[in-house]
Amino acid sequence: MMSDLVARTGRQRQRYEDNLRLVSGCIPYKLVKGDDEDFSSTELESRLEVLMISSPNRNDLVFPKGGWEDDESVEEAACREALEEAGVRGILKGDRLGVWEFRSKSSQDMSTLEGGCRGFMFALEVTEELDAWPEQGNRDRKWVRVIP
Repeated sequence: MMSDLVARTGRQRQRYEDNLRLVSGCIPYKLVKGDDEDFSSTELESRLEVLMISSPNRNDLVFPKGGWEDDESVEEAACREALEEAGVRGILKGDRLGVWEFRSKSSQDMSTLEGGCRGFMFALEVTEELDAWPEQGNRDRKWVRVIP
């Protein structure tokens, strides 16, 4: 099935700060409903699932993230990446979870500044899971239960 949505490509609109590429992403999550809607916080943790996606040309799972572009807020970028890479829409919950600096796996040469990134992550409560999405041909998605 083809998606009518198209993923953004290129770095023309990419934001940079302090020689670091700015990226935004999210941890998509849902609560798996059980027999009983009233449950304690311990039961809540056992019903929490996060969505992870495969990374092209690697054998690991990651959360959706990507470049924060100059025509969007950091929150809009996180939601766009979730839609493009994982095929989900949702509601960002609370403030950002954190900020971290890392080197892109595609630019592992530690002797240069190239490939340095500053990432901003958010929690995304998933409200819709699409059957088709822009990067579906390059990525698989997997719901993973969080074990307390």
